[in-house]
Amino acid sequence: MPCETGLDNLTDSKGNTMVERRVTVGWAEGLHARPASIFVRAASAAGVPVTIQKGDGSPVNAASMLGVLGLGAEGGEEVVLASEADGAEEALDRLAKLVAEGLEELPETV
Repeated sequence: MPCETGLDNLTDSKGNTMVERRVTVGWAEGLHARPASIFVRAASAAGVPVTIQKGDGSPVNAASMLGVLGLGAEGGEEVVLASEADGAEEALDRLAKLVAEGLEELPETV
């Protein structure tokens, strides 16, 4: 069953728009080993810099395997994907779907 994703667009004082997606981790084992590898490959292929954050922790580079593993995100926990690059909306939508649905392989559309 897909999880709900939250859609947020925040504008800072300089006019830069930070796009965020709040999503519940759909992989039962969380973002560990194989799921982390799938996610990192998708984030690397997204074409925009993306960060991922768990709770009140610091955001890490979503394309960094060590960073993603270091989050310790478990299945059912919420993470926040964010980017302020052009094209971030579409990239974050695809990554949010991947995480929420706990896909077992990298989809062609990511």
